[in-house]
Amino acid sequence: MTSSFDTHASHADTMTNTVQQLPDSAQTLQGENFSALLLDRWQSLEQATFDLKTRNFKVQGKLFLKELLGLTGAEISLNVMPPGGAVPFYHKHQQSEEIYLFIQGQGEFQVDGECFSVQSGSVVRVAPEGERCWRNTGTNTLVTIVVQVLQKSYESIHTIVDGVAIDKPVVWAD
Repeated sequence: MTSSFDTHASHADTMTNTVQQLPDSAQTLQGENFSALLLDRWQSLEQATFDLKTRNFKVQGKLFLKELLGLTGAEISLNVMPPGGAVPFYHKHQQSEEIYLFIQGQGEFQVDGECFSVQSGSVVRVAPEGERCWRNTGTNTLVTIVVQVLQKSYESIHTIVDGVAIDKPVVWAD
């Protein structure tokens, strides 16, 4: 097995004209059939920044994983929002639905003018056309994972059918 570690200070994407600053502790691990981002804790994401140069928009606490991990079927972002923080604009997508997984904290989510409470354990799916935003209404950091996938791209196959069991014992190197 060949794998390598790399520590990244920042990552630039010339196609989207964005720059990401990674947390100091972030490392990536790359192998033949995998890639990994290693963080020491969720709170280290507070050091991450995402800078969308074309809109003069910079966000603290947001880290996109598509380019970092070489994802080919989804975009995933890790997000931390401080108490009182909010997304300052509505947004929607042209082709992708988003799934929001709330890991820690509590907040309020809004889709097409409908507001509802979210908290650790909540999961929200929003269709591409849904105009959305969210905010942290709690006293602790709101931690979310957002998965963005092409709408209707998973209709013809199901996880149980796609998965293939491998007939060999599991061995861990202790």
